[in-house]
Amino acid sequence: MPAGLTPTEEIPADELVKKTDIDLYRQLLDQLNSKADANGQPGAVNRMIDIRRQLTEFQLHYKFGMDEVLTKINVLREEFEHTRDYSPIEHVNYRLKSLERILDKVQRYGSEPSLEGIRHAIRDIAGIRITTSFVSDAYWVAEMLCSQPDLRVVEVKDYIRAPKVNGYQSLHVILQVPVYLSNRTEFVYVEVQIRTVAMDFWASLEHKIYYTYEGEVPSDILDELRSAAEQAAALDRQMAEIRDKVTALREQAPASGQGATGPTPSDRPDPAHWFRGNDDAATASDSQTPPFTWQDLQNRSN
Repeated sequence: MPAGLTPTEEIPADELVKKTDIDLYRQLLDQLNSKADANGQPGAVNRMIDIRRQLTEFQLHYKFGMDEVLTKINVLREEFEHTRDYSPIEHVNYRLKSLERILDKVQRYGSEPSLEGIRHAIRDIAGIRITTSFVSDAYWVAEMLCSQPDLRVVEVKDYIRAPKVNGYQSLHVILQVPVYLSNRTEFVYVEVQIRTVAMDFWASLEHKIYYTYEGEVPSDILDELRSAAEQAAALDRQMAEIRDKVTALREQAPASGQGATGPTPSDRPDPAHWFRGNDDAATASDSQTPPFTWQDLQNRSN
């Protein structure tokens, strides 16, 4: 585990999801059993050993992919902490979905209950959450991660510019990460969620409330949650304004990416522009155009 990174604490699976249909377990077990037979494993004991190996290998690939991204994040974090006065990364958490939660999602998605089907349909088995101080930092961190040449950007969902109906805000990036094994290279999906401290506080409480009511949250509480989300967004804007005022009062403005209050929008191009649609993208002649645009992301995803 890279230094400075901590696993996300999860509520036990039986408290989070309804009991998964036992048929899914049977179908997955049948598929693994058939593969064990194909591997030439006679006898019940040998087949069980092979099934365990298949499941362990499946989980390890996602762990390895997550470790690759965590290392990249930790390199960025340590670079800022040791060479600059300001780091856009406040906290980093991570987790691997349990088999129970994976199969619950398979049931909801109607996916094939096989390892291959799960590998293609479920993209958040490995998840990383990065917390930043400011909204601009969230886009900045996403920009630094997505520009790394060995990471393939599969999908970006910007719930900061377009929050969910319940008020949820975050920047979601699905990456495809190469995992270099002893005899081959596997590509696995890793989901990275990037949001501010205020967004994370709201999302954590909403998550607990949602499962407290088993998904049936009273309408009055939903209204209060939406109102709280708006207040959290207002707090983010207010803190950014305070940061800009403090920066303006400094006798000498910090260099780009430096300073105790972090970089201001005037220090660098607005990274949010990178995630706009084609209709909103600036022309190539715009000197403030960042090195990547939404079209670049789509091209890299093809």
